[in-house]
Amino acid sequence: MKNGDIAYLNYRQLVWRRLKKNRLGMLCGVILVGMYIVAIFADFFAPYDFTEPKPTDRYVPPQKIRFFAPDGFHLRPFVYGLTVEADPLTKEATYRPDTEKIYEIKFFTRGHSYKILGIIPANIHLIGSDGPMYLLGTDRMGRDLLSRIIHGARVSMTVGLIGVLLSIMIGSILGTASGYAGGMIDTGIQRVIELLSAFPSIPLWMALAAALPPTWSSIQVYIGITIILSLLGWGGLARQVRGKVMSVRDADYVLAAKSAGAGDFYIIRKCLLPSCYGHIIVTATMAIPGMILGETALSFLGLGIRPPMTSWGVLLEEAQRVTVVLQHPWLLLPAIPVIIVVICYNFLGDALRDATDPYGS
Repeated sequence: MKNGDIAYLNYRQLVWRRLKKNRLGMLCGVILVGMYIVAIFADFFAPYDFTEPKPTDRYVPPQKIRFFAPDGFHLRPFVYGLTVEADPLTKEATYRPDTEKIYEIKFFTRGHSYKILGIIPANIHLIGSDGPMYLLGTDRMGRDLLSRIIHGARVSMTVGLIGVLLSIMIGSILGTASGYAGGMIDTGIQRVIELLSAFPSIPLWMALAAALPPTWSSIQVYIGITIILSLLGWGGLARQVRGKVMSVRDADYVLAAKSAGAGDFYIIRKCLLPSCYGHIIVTATMAIPGMILGETALSFLGLGIRPPMTSWGVLLEEAQRVTVVLQHPWLLLPAIPVIIVVICYNFLGDALRDATDPYGS
């Protein structure tokens, strides 16, 4: 401080200053932002059309990115071509690198057409090649697994955000009403929460997902799954908000607002909900992984997202059989982004929990 001046920081500035000190939480936040950017612009980052089957390239193993070839060092990365052979035991097609065919990996190259955000036509992709380039291999229909994982992020990660947003709206409103009103309203809301909590999550998700009409399109199923997850996930937040509201509803500033003639809606909006914002943010951050895992579980069981849309759960569905995993282990790769997202959200949630209490130890 200079010249005796005192710098006063508001609550948001205190939270941000404390959050920046948590390097692990900030790193996880950056990773999540990067993954959401990739999900939003999936068509640009994906080298191939994720719906295009190539029967001649079924179960191609991941190709290595190389810089060294028999003729020496290459400045640009490349992949070898593929030679197809028949496995003597399984009679399945197997693929071997063809060192005589070298395909450079090109950046910002032209490929299949798409629309940015569904509006602007484009055909530029981050990476591409003149030959087969399957960095994470292909599935049983010859579709590029890397492209399908990138497009699957668009569904799996947005389900968590949209589902939690709906849960926040429902849980905050009902939790505040329950804690502030008390009496029969409080009792009724709490009994509904207890009823929802009494059912096992996975069977209840499966029952509601199976009830979706089979004639619905992929978009309708996506919206239906999101609503199901949010309707079943608001109870925990509502109870926590209720407890927070009950702890501050008799505070001096709330009683002063009542004495000044403020209405119930004003008191809830201006006095009670702001005291819960930090708690709501932390709870929402911790709830998003549960939403993502819920969608993944439903899709893995065949009750979630339907083709032509894809998600990480849909991709993992192909790896249910042990024989497939033993012969084609790269089909388990979609589990890696699920693990990364869940871990990052948990660490970010821990960091936010500490940051939203800047006056604590």
